[in-house]
Amino acid sequence: YCDAWYSLANLKVYQFGDDELSSMQALDDNPHLGGQDRVYLQFALGKAFEDRKDYEQSFHHYAKGNAIKKNQLQYKAEGTTQECDDQITACTRQVFERETGHTAPDPIFILGLPRAGSTLLEQILSSHSMVDGTLELPNVLSISGKLRRLGQREGHQKYPFNLKDLSAEQLATLGEEYIRDTQVHRMGAPFFIDKMPNNFRHIGLIHLIMPYAKIFDSRIYPLDCCFSMFKQLFAQGQEFTYGLAEAGSYYNRYVKLMDHWDKVLPNKILRVNNEDVIDDLEGQVKSCLLYTSPSPRDS
Repeated sequence: YCDAWYSLANLKVYQFGDDELSSMQALDDNPHLGGQDRVYLQFALGKAFEDRKDYEQSFHHYAKGNAIKKNQLQYKAEGTTQECDDQITACTRQVFERETGHTAPDPIFILGLPRAGSTLLEQILSSHSMVDGTLELPNVLSISGKLRRLGQREGHQKYPFNLKDLSAEQLATLGEEYIRDTQVHRMGAPFFIDKMPNNFRHIGLIHLIMPYAKIFDSRIYPLDCCFSMFKQLFAQGQEFTYGLAEAGSYYNRYVKLMDHWDKVLPNKILRVNNEDVIDDLEGQVKSCLLYTSPSPRDS
């Protein structure tokens, strides 16, 4: 029942007793334990020893669990680097110097990296009566996949280079598609949140199809972010987190791409540092609400 041990650890507030720790350590010595069970167990042991302030043993088990999980995956950092470099090369300022997309101001995108405070930011914003909280919606990733498949056809440029070839009508249609397909997750408020962290790779696409959407970049100190990702066993995806070198490299790619978006889309993105939210909650909330307020053009 290693998934049960991990589920208890993942509650964050649960602390294992001596008998439970002994049971988990006995399991760790079992040579017949399966690969995924062993992953669950290592992350649970990491949390158990962390709570006891035995950080050497805690890191040993986190590192062991990450190593096993990494060997089960086929993540290549080169692919992430190429994808980010393609966005930087393709999405120049000139690409955005046109009136495009669907005019709906409804979406509020919260993006960034996992474990960087995006859930806290979503909870703050969705507590407002005019904002619906939803899920980590896959719709932008789906649209980017559609454009990627289009780019694989003969005579078409690959995504994201084909963004500049899309007409205003095509971009507006994609924006309408996003608004329509996300309607099922909404409860009737004028605005809604899409908290898919990986959307930071597609900010150019988001702006082109929904130029009045609001975008928050939720960020936390790099060491805190990368180590927190390292300690977290994700249900799916986030394959770059199962190694400190991989997490650090991915963080650097993310920062480089976000710096590019700031250059080509100045004042489009509001960066919210988790440390600032903790230190000055009221001031940061006011800043966020001011940013999300509809402009005269939106209304």
